[in-house]
Amino acid sequence: MERLDARLLVPAAAGWLAAVLLLDKTPRTAALAATTALTLATALAVLLRRITRHPRRHPRWTNRRTTTAWTAAGTLVVITALAIAAALQSASLRAGPVHDLAASSTTVTTRLKIEGDPSLRQSTTARRPPYVVVKATIEEVRARTDTTRVRTPVLVIGSVKWQSVRYGQHVEATGRLEPVEAGSNVAAMLSVRSPPRAIDEPPWWLRAAEHVRAGLREAVSGQPEDVRGLVPALVMGDVSAVSTDLNADFQTTGLTHLSAVSGTNLTLLLAFLLPLARLIGVRARGLTIVGVLTVVAFVVLARPQPSVLRAAAMGLIALAAMTNGGTRRRAVRSLSVAVIVLLLLDTSLARSAGFALSVLATAGIVLLGPIWRDALAKWLPGWLADAISCPLAAQLACTPVVAWLSGQVSLVAVGANLLAGPAVGPATILGFVAAGVALLNNDLAHLAGWAAGWPARWIILIAHEGADLPGASGDWPATVLGITVLTVLCLALVLGLHRILARPIAMIIAVVVLAVVILRPVGSLSRPPNDWLFVVCDVGQGDGLLLRAGDRTAVVVDTGPDPAAMDKCLRDLGVKHIPVLVLSHFHADHVGGLAGVLNGRRVDEIEVTPYAAPRAEYERVRNLAAQHKVDVRPVAFHEVRQVGALQWTTLWPARVPALPADGASSATSSDEGSPENNASIAMMVELSGLRILLTGDLEPESQRAILASGADLRADILKVPHHGSAQQDPAFINAVNPRLAVISAGRNNDYGHPAPRTLNLLSHNAVRTAVTSTSGALTITNPDNHLALTTHGGP
Repeated sequence: MERLDARLLVPAAAGWLAAVLLLDKTPRTAALAATTALTLATALAVLLRRITRHPRRHPRWTNRRTTTAWTAAGTLVVITALAIAAALQSASLRAGPVHDLAASSTTVTTRLKIEGDPSLRQSTTARRPPYVVVKATIEEVRARTDTTRVRTPVLVIGSVKWQSVRYGQHVEATGRLEPVEAGSNVAAMLSVRSPPRAIDEPPWWLRAAEHVRAGLREAVSGQPEDVRGLVPALVMGDVSAVSTDLNADFQTTGLTHLSAVSGTNLTLLLAFLLPLARLIGVRARGLTIVGVLTVVAFVVLARPQPSVLRAAAMGLIALAAMTNGGTRRRAVRSLSVAVIVLLLLDTSLARSAGFALSVLATAGIVLLGPIWRDALAKWLPGWLADAISCPLAAQLACTPVVAWLSGQVSLVAVGANLLAGPAVGPATILGFVAAGVALLNNDLAHLAGWAAGWPARWIILIAHEGADLPGASGDWPATVLGITVLTVLCLALVLGLHRILARPIAMIIAVVVLAVVILRPVGSLSRPPNDWLFVVCDVGQGDGLLLRAGDRTAVVVDTGPDPAAMDKCLRDLGVKHIPVLVLSHFHADHVGGLAGVLNGRRVDEIEVTPYAAPRAEYERVRNLAAQHKVDVRPVAFHEVRQVGALQWTTLWPARVPALPADGASSATSSDEGSPENNASIAMMVELSGLRILLTGDLEPESQRAILASGADLRADILKVPHHGSAQQDPAFINAVNPRLAVISAGRNNDYGHPAPRTLNLLSHNAVRTAVTSTSGALTITNPDNHLALTTHGGP
């Protein structure tokens, strides 16, 4: 193994860190940092120059020390350059009138150049329509009577009519400038209510690229939904049709790099075209020309945006490292130079998660990949050693950043990449063929698109099945301490993993242990039945209920107090889509786990009680919903809802008690008789021949009111109100007359739930009762109209 040359790696890393620290600083601060670094670099260079001229006067300065000192001087020079770049970028964002106009929320008329594809976003409230977000550059701004020519990047927020704008087009618009957070790569936000006024069309080469992109979308239009989304994403980073569910599965299985613009796309294309060019006789400079033209075509088709340019650079480096002509030493230098150059061109990349993941993945491939490939090649075929070492190295290098972003560590990423890898190349290449043929003949393009769809189906299958494994991913605290610990663990693996990979017995043991963790995670003694209808999750002292509404789809009622517990329950059942999330009331033991439900899943709407107290929990729910762009609506009395075969009727609240003047709770989450409990949503559910009555934390006062309303309360299953507390109306229980009563309560809770009085009441009525505190999660099925209960691991 050749010796690693890290002389450029150190300056690149130090310069990157400097850019991160200086990105949101004022131009003066960045310029001061540049001046300081340049002064130190100059002084060190002068000193080293004297030493090299008169080595006998400085016998302690060995070649190694001199080399280290020159590396330090080079590092200071790179820091100087990036500090200057940060200062220039900060100054450019503040140059001209846009920054000041935004500070005063001024309405302006602008001439814009569109710098990205418009993205449709859903509003966080039902009263606000969907809106479009697109990046643009202001080239002319008119405020009051002053007109100024500028080149200032902004983020445009407009109506759905802004979906018609095209990358590279010039438009006019009138809107209000608003300030943005420090460190952003735009100077302001332009909020526009009127539709855009087109001035011209995009350049011919962008129009041609859009024609090719449209041709590819048309070529796969007859394929299943996920295939229609994945093939354009693989070929040219067009993620407009990638579904939320597929994206979530890709995140869980570590395949996200396939559904976005990444170096993988370009690497595969070059790996196909260059050998083909050699086969037809192209040599030497001809191969270089083919490679350059391929890169140019890729950048044009995927749009020459920073993420695309970054992907192109990283893809070329990874390809150089994996081909015979490239060396590990050269690849490290190339990666270091690429990092420095990209940061100089766009300093805002320093804080970009995408940039960090691209660099780390490429670094893993070029630094760790060859070592691990050689270790595996001692007992495995070379092609298989390559197939395992590359995704393993990339995944391990990216793990701390992924955990910081998602709060999870994927345990199936390497296996998923290994299984999906062989299909990525054919899907990508056939997709490129379909895009090119679409310019000539639609029928042939559809044939190529159909062929590209089959390897894409395999990738989708791996993502779906991998994400459904019980231990597909593990929760990890996204805190400074948590990420530090994870980074240390990853470094320990970097230092010692090659020893395990070189020994077949050690590898077999490691794979078996990992398989046990993935297939039988700790704390999960059995998988829920595949035909489950109703699940009471084991969330501790609280409620978390699931009602099946289709494949991978469920209506969720309450979320328990713990996001991790609720997230695990949903993952165990493979739930990816939640059409409606019902929050019976705003006590923490019913809404505290909301973040776990929203984690990586599509939630269409949240239905809540009209009684918005306790105020702090209500505001927390609203804020979380806004962050995930989910509408929140209050429930209506006696409204009937249906999702697939699932139907429910809201029986309560019919009236809402007056809110406290300060919106504060009048009781804790487990106090008896509180207004919050009595305002709980009660709903009669009908599902596959079963009637299920869900009651939140209703107290006797509301129970009697529901009885008085004349509602038909007869049900097969009763979710006993308020975790089985002693406050129950016997007439209410008698009216329900359930075959099964379920109670969600925490083990050894301080409230004595479920109360002996309530258990005796149910027993007296000959009602079978199941409690999560003793039986774990409860799963109800109804095969052949025979009600069945499955428990999942009590204490």
